[in-house]
Parts: sequence; structure tokens; C-alpha cells
Amino acid sequence: MSNPYRPAAEFRSELRRFLRRSEDVARTVGITPSQYGLMLQIGGSEDGTRTVTQLVGQLQLTQSAVTELVQRAEAAGLVRRRGSATDGRVVHLSLTELGAERLAAAHGALGPERAQLRRMVDRLDDL
Repeated sequence: MSNPYRPAAEFRSELRRFLRRSEDVARTVGITPSQYGLMLQIGGSEDGTRTVTQLVGQLQLTQSAVTELVQRAEAAGLVRRRGSATDGRVVHLSLTELGAERLAAAHGALGPERAQLRRMVDRLDDL
């Protein structure tokens, strides 16, 4: 009889490997792992912008943690803030040219790891 936990265990191991590699790649391209996560959410949005409130949910961090992360990324020249044209309380975040370049470099370097993770997910679907 096949072990029903094996695919899940292998997937979890591969996921952890992917996350570790993502951290290493982020550092290699000159950003922190947290900045990579932030920039990925901003760059991956439909219109290339996010609000702090949206990022709180996506990154699963507190409002104050996201605010601090954004401040550091802005100081590093990776993101910019723009006030909303319709609501003065809302600030939209987008990537700077430098931020977009660093995100593209990190994302590109992780192509083989994403492919491997996709294969592992497909194995879970077969159960």
C-alpha cells in the first residue's frame, strides 16, 4: 500500500527549498527577501500598484510591519508612493525602474525552481 503522506511531505520539502532559494536569489540581486515579496505583490498586480491595506492581506503581515517594509523599500529606491486621485487617505505603491529591474532579475533566476514546484503540485493533484 502506498504511503498517502509521501506526496505532501515531498511537496512541503520542495516548497521550503523554493522559499530558501528565493531568499538567496533576492540577496544576490541586491534586495532583501522581504523586499522581494513586497515587490512581487506590487509588480504582480493587475495595474502595477498596491495599497498598504492590500499588502497587509497578501503578505500576511501587520499594518505597521508593511508600513515599515514600504518605507525601507522606498528609501532604497525600489518603490514609490502616489496619492490616490479619488481618496486622499489612500496611497498607491508602484515599482521604480530600479525596483522593476531587481524584481525581473530575481523572478528570472527562479524559473527552474518554479517549474519544479509546479511539477510537485501536479503530483498532489493526482491523488
